[in-house]
Amino acid sequence: MNIKEFFFTAFYSGYCPKAPGTAGTLVAMAIYIAENLIFSGVNPDILNIVNLLFVAAIIYPSVKISDYAEKFYNSKDPQSVVLDEVIGYWISVLFLPFSFSYAVLAFILFRIFDIIKPFPARSLQSLSGGLGIMIDDIIAGFYALIVMHIADYFFNYYNLILP
Repeated sequence: MNIKEFFFTAFYSGYCPKAPGTAGTLVAMAIYIAENLIFSGVNPDILNIVNLLFVAAIIYPSVKISDYAEKFYNSKDPQSVVLDEVIGYWISVLFLPFSFSYAVLAFILFRIFDIIKPFPARSLQSLSGGLGIMIDDIIAGFYALIVMHIADYFFNYYNLILP
């Protein structure tokens, strides 16, 4: 077993024959949900800080492991590499209250932004190596994060309760 391959394919979900990026994002969402269920008794502010620090800490190693993945597959931005989707999704849920509805909404928004690649994501994905693999999904994650926080503001303003 190649441990790097295990991670850059998000536990081999990147080998899903249809929509590997969506499969990788589902893995990210499952981890996010499991984390919040396991640590439901932890102060949400502390959990948010830990999540931010974790995401920040793994971006550089993710770029490096994505560099390796391009060499492993001998191609630019191989479809099987879905670690970028995992990081992007985790960015999209930073500093939000946990709910299953928010987890799913963030999933949908992140996938939309990842697919349409709004400025500057599309142009930056042409960067070489792991940075080119990761940067468009990081940007998509931030776009989804912004929309999620706007949605959260309006849900709270209008007292909409989501499960």
